[in-house]
This record gives sequence, structure tokens and C-alpha cells, in this order.
Amino acid sequence: MTHRVPRKNLLPVAIVTALLLADSQPVQGNVVSVIVDRAVDILGGRAFGQAGAYEMLVGRILFAFDPANPQNRAIVDLELAPRNADGLVEAWADFRAFQPKDPARRRGVGLVEVSNRGRLAAFQYLNLADTREPDPWAPEHFGDGLLMDLGLTIVIIGWQYDVPEEGHALGLRAPFARDGAEAIQGLARADWTMDRSEDVLLLGHMNRPGAYSPVAPGRAGDVLTVRESREGSRQVLPRQSWEFIRLPSQEKLGAIRLEAGFQAGKIYELVYEAQDPYVVGLGLAAVRDVISYAKYDPEALFPVEHGIAFGFSQTGRFLRHFLYQGLNTDERGRKAYDGMLIQVAGAGRGSFNHRFAQPSRDGHPYSAFFYPSDVFPFTSLDQEDPLDGSRGGLLSQQRDDHVPLIFQTNADYEYWGRAASLIHTSADGARDVPLHPNERIYLLAGGQHMITWLEPSHEYRIADTPAYRGNPVDFRLTLRALTQRLVEWVDRGVDPPPSTYPHVADGTLVHPPELAFPRIPGMRGPGDTPHMAYRTDYGPRFESEGVVTNQPPVLGPSFPSLVPQVDELGNTRGGIRPYELRAPLATYTPWLLRGGPWNQGPGRPQVLDNYIGSYIPLPRAEAERRATGDPRPSLEALYGSAAEFLARVREAAEDLVDEGFLLRRDVDVVEARATTHWNWLMGVELGSR
Repeated sequence: MTHRVPRKNLLPVAIVTALLLADSQPVQGNVVSVIVDRAVDILGGRAFGQAGAYEMLVGRILFAFDPANPQNRAIVDLELAPRNADGLVEAWADFRAFQPKDPARRRGVGLVEVSNRGRLAAFQYLNLADTREPDPWAPEHFGDGLLMDLGLTIVIIGWQYDVPEEGHALGLRAPFARDGAEAIQGLARADWTMDRSEDVLLLGHMNRPGAYSPVAPGRAGDVLTVRESREGSRQVLPRQSWEFIRLPSQEKLGAIRLEAGFQAGKIYELVYEAQDPYVVGLGLAAVRDVISYAKYDPEALFPVEHGIAFGFSQTGRFLRHFLYQGLNTDERGRKAYDGMLIQVAGAGRGSFNHRFAQPSRDGHPYSAFFYPSDVFPFTSLDQEDPLDGSRGGLLSQQRDDHVPLIFQTNADYEYWGRAASLIHTSADGARDVPLHPNERIYLLAGGQHMITWLEPSHEYRIADTPAYRGNPVDFRLTLRALTQRLVEWVDRGVDPPPSTYPHVADGTLVHPPELAFPRIPGMRGPGDTPHMAYRTDYGPRFESEGVVTNQPPVLGPSFPSLVPQVDELGNTRGGIRPYELRAPLATYTPWLLRGGPWNQGPGRPQVLDNYIGSYIPLPRAEAERRATGDPRPSLEALYGSAAEFLARVREAAEDLVDEGFLLRRDVDVVEARATTHWNWLMGVELGSR
């Protein structure tokens, strides 16, 4: 029996448990109970379009998974996890659910956000909110309410065991795997890219807590190395020169100290024997079963008819991994998700389902190297690696009738920093390849990995040209339109716009040395420095059992990373070009080379920085252009006046609406932003900062 939670507006409520046994059959890897800690009305009951007032439920979900069920065979070490009296493996996940308070006003479509490192992204990226953390009392935390206006049920689910415990992070309490009464041991790895010198380093990703502890503090076989670059040779540091330590805030050994200190500009890597691996893959199963509960349990607290999964960056890679493992079929043989919005994942998957996996470890041009993120296969349909003859595809293990409708959306950064070209080219980069009929791929042209805004304090100068760290192209406006298109495709069968991305065949996708970047005075182009996906050997047990025995992995040849070609301003030619590129005021690069005035640390100049691009305004006047020798046209020559510029912006906005890549409601947003940008740029006096 399911019990509804009593509610008082804007006040916490008592904890209740909802036992959700849907029928008389034995429980089969389903939601067992939901505990609601709080239930509140959003913004005091404010109405959102036809959906009316929204409520928020905050709590935890208890899952139970059957190790014997064939739909769980992909979950590494599930059979070694402790079981309850029914022989099932339990795990708890944090959740938040937002839905129209009146059941009659609910659209029946659920958007399940897979929480990125315990945080929330849907409201910031799809509602234009000012923060990732929704606060039911603060209007700015819900933005313009697009997801609510669409009548969606929004569920945010935790899936990751190693999120910070403080704050509002959403996580998963997963069990250890055990070999009977014995602890399981195996290799773990940590690495650090040093921007500054340190005395002590935490074992977790980005020097954070949450890593596996070593088996023994003085084990001779644990190895710490140092090197100068990502592919550089490793120098083994004497074992007596470093030690594991426990910081006052830690219960177990969770840090290392080096006798001479860790030097800025170096890369350190530790391989050590660890014990007690979490059953990390239960996060995948929890994400599967939360939508099955919402779709199929008649007493679900947040019922829906259709489900769309949304993942951003890390969790976009998570959804690609979810598909690769064939997990869109639940324990009872039912389809889980009907659609997926996979944002800025590039060609990656991740450390989401192997023994001693660390989900926060990824792999970027400047950090976290050679974890199993960018690994073959990359395309949805089967492809062949021409070097070793291996074959596979992202959807090879998924039931054909359970393949969801998929949007893969990437910004330009993912082609430079996440090998995104591999999702739609042959493995040798020689040709474009067909897409799955259920798949659309869109390039959000001009963008970096995440949104940012211009900050004048970040200005520097290349020759006499002002430039800025961070690329302000806001791809959220395009992403909002695509979200509505995906909802309509899933809910009503309305075909979305065709895939729009760069191609080898028409020259809009090229090898990095072929990039036609303009010779802006004093500025060096990115050269041939994109992030590379390597053929990697993690040992003979990795593919079959999910057990890594080669740490670090043995590297083979890299796959080619192709990048979008640019126009005479240096802006991307292909993909969905936003108004910023159709009525340009600047060159917007998705890449940023380290070693310039933004990065005063000693680390590796001319290596791409993680996530970030740059912004180089066009010369304002012809005299300014001639004085600096800038080959790009001036704003004076392009537009002549603010009125002409805004007319071009309006034309670009209307074209984007017609193409399905901008919502009508966002045309005014475009015009307001363009006006602010023009006024800000034209008001800047060269040399004033």
C-alpha cells in the first residue's frame, strides 16, 4: 500500500515510507520503498502555464536488485554483494521530484536528470536558472520555468557512491563486494596534475575525498611516479620517499605525503593495492529502475507514461555507458526510457561499472589520464576498428525495440576535448557513417563545455587585441528548443529537425592541422593539440569481468580526433550556428591554450585547458583594425550601426525559430542579450583595463 505524504506549504513534513509492492509476484529488482523527508509547494503555489502549481518531493528510494536476473548480468560484482532475506541486493538513492500538484494537469512525460557529481543541472541549463540548486522559495532558482510550462515531471536521482556528504549532493549508498567472508583486493589508481606545489594530496579525483583506501600503509608494491606530460615517461619515486596518511577529517588512510613535496608543473600517478570495491554499477540499475517505477507501478508517487533521461557532461557519458551495457530493459523485460538527451558527452563513457571504479575520474586534455572513458566502440551502430578488427556499437547489447529516441548534443569543445567526431565517423576518421534511425546528433556550434559569462577582469591582450578567458556563447537557448523537440518526439511522435553536425564529406569536419584559423596578431591557433582517445589494454579480465589488472593501462595507437572547420572570423562553420555566429561580434573559440596570462602556473604551455574557450572581440572600427593588422572585419564594416546589427540579430533569431532550434519565447531573450553585448563591447575603451 502506498501512502501519500501530508503537506504543509513551505514546511518540512514527517518522514513516511511508501511500500511499493506492485503485485503478488516476488520483488524483481524494483523500487521497494520511498521515504519522503520533505514535500513543499514550489514558490508558494505559483502557477506554471497550463500545468498550474508544482510540488517538490525530497527523499530517498530503496532499491532491491536480483543478481540472478539476466537483465542484471552486466552489473559487475552484483553476485558478490551482500543480500537481504529475499536474496536481493539493496541500495539507497537520494532523489528530488517536481510535478504538477494537480494530477489531471500532468503531461505524463518524466524528465529524469542523472545527477552530475551529486549536483543539479536541468534547471540551470533548461530553465535558464541562476543556480543549479533549486530553492522552493526563490524564483530565480527556477528560471523562466520552461520545464514546468511543458507540464513535465522532473526527477533528479543520485547514482554515485563517492559524492560529498555535506550540502545537498544526491548520491547512492551502495554495498561493497565481498568474496564470502574475505575482503576483495585489487589495483586502484590516482593521478594529479599540479598547478601549484603541495605537501599532501588526497587520493580522490581532483584532490577530493571518496577514494579507495590502501590495503597496507607500507606495502612495497605500491608505486608513485612523476612525469612531465600526459604521454611522458614515468619516473618511479623511491618507496621510502612517500607515505600514506590519514588526515584528521578522514576515518581511513586517504592521502599521501611526499618527503620533498609535490612540485608544480608535474604529473604524479599512484598505483596501489586497495580493498572493498563498491558495486558501482548499481548506479546504472538505479537509474533504470526509477523510471520503470514511475511508468509501471500503479501507486508510484511521481507517475508518468513516458520517460526521458537527461545527462550533462559526466552523466551524458553515463547515459552512453547505460546504452552500451544494454540496460534500457528492466528486470521484468519492460522498456525503461523512451528518450535520452545526452549533452556534451563527446565520444566518452566512463568508470561506471568495473571493480574499483571511480565514477568521478574521466579524462581531459589536462587532467585524469587514461581512465576507461574514451574507449571503443564510439558510434551507435556497429563499426570496426581497422587496426585490430574488433567490432561493436553503443547499441549492440540493447534490444532493438527498446532503443530510445536519442539526442546527442555536443558543443565545439567536445570535438577538441572529448573526441566527439568519433560518434559519427569511421574509426579511422576517413568517412562519415550512418546514424541509427532513433538517433539525432546536433553540434551546438561555437560553444565551450559549459556556459560562462564575460568577466572584464579576465581580459588580457594579444598584441593590441583584447581577448578574454571563457567563451560566452550560451548554447542553452538551442538546448531548450531541442528539449521541447525531444519531448514532442517522445510524447506525440512529431519528428525533430534533422541531425546537424559537421561532416568529412563537405569539409566542415577536418584534421586539426587543416583548421583555417585566421592569423590574429599575436595569437597562436590550437595546432594539433586535441584530446586523443587511445586504444587501451586494461588487462585480460577487463572486458569479460570488469576487473582491471593493468594499471596504468597499456596504450596503443590513438584514434583520430577531427574538429569543426571555421570561417574567416575563426567561428565554426557547421552544426547549429546560434545568433552569436550568424551576427558575430567576436571570434569564439572552444579551446584555450595554457601558459598564457590566464594561467600563471608552470604547467605545460600550449596544452589545451579543460572545459574552457576564449573570446576575441572583432575590431570596432576600420582604423583600429588597420592599426593592429587584424585580418578580421571590423564591426563598423560589418554593421555600420547598432540598428543594423540588431536587425541582423532579429533575422538570425527568426531563422532559428523556423529551423526548430530556437523557441519563439526566446526571441526577446536573444534581442536583449545582443543589445547588452553590443553596448558593453562598444563602451570598452582599448587599454582601459
